[in-house]
Amino acid sequence: MGKMLKVTQVHSYIGRPEKQRKVLKGLGLGKMHRSVMLLDTPEIRGMIKKIEHLVASVEVEGNE
Repeated sequence: MGKMLKVTQVHSYIGRPEKQRKVLKGLGLGKMHRSVMLLDTPEIRGMIKKIEHLVASVEVEGNE
């Protein structure tokens, strides 16, 4: 299937700008310590870059 990214929210969005909250929601996050598996695409990488202070991401091979 290709490379995947495991993205975990590690900080709260409370007090953050609305744009950052929307990016979190777009990634499928919104609660602390929740994780999602996403395809490794330039679009997803860009979204993660916008909120890298709120999330932790790890590259994973396939569907783990």
